[in-house]
Amino acid sequence: MEVHKVYLSAILDLYDRRIVTFKISDHHDNPLVINTFDEAVRLEPDAHPLFHFDGGYQYTSAQFYTRLKNHRMKQSMSRVAHNGPMEGFWGIVKREMYYGQHLADRNILVTAITNYINYYNNQRLQRKLNVMTPMEFHHQYTKAA
Repeated sequence: MEVHKVYLSAILDLYDRRIVTFKISDHHDNPLVINTFDEAVRLEPDAHPLFHFDGGYQYTSAQFYTRLKNHRMKQSMSRVAHNGPMEGFWGIVKREMYYGQHLADRNILVTAITNYINYYNNQRLQRKLNVMTPMEFHHQYTKAA
């Protein structure tokens, strides 16, 4: 059996803990994170500076830093292994969606990830969000604003 890896790049909104956008690729490289960031900015142009990123080297590259600066955003990321918001999300994904699963091929894995992020944003209740889903919390905020 041939094993293939896929890489998930996601951007989390610190206010409501929702995944603003994500990309999946066969390569963990600068284009993956740049494309994810560009999509997040397109979807949430007024989110300054509430996006939270993973701590991978791609997010600390000069190319990524320049993009942040061009959008007047500050870098928000936790140190590796300090269980910040993004590390917490990765742990939840692994525990609730990935561990114990036998995902037979790349397409099944990509579908499982996509479905899980939809579930996480729209159905998974979170105590930190007053027992609401990230999207419910987000909509409550946008109604008040």
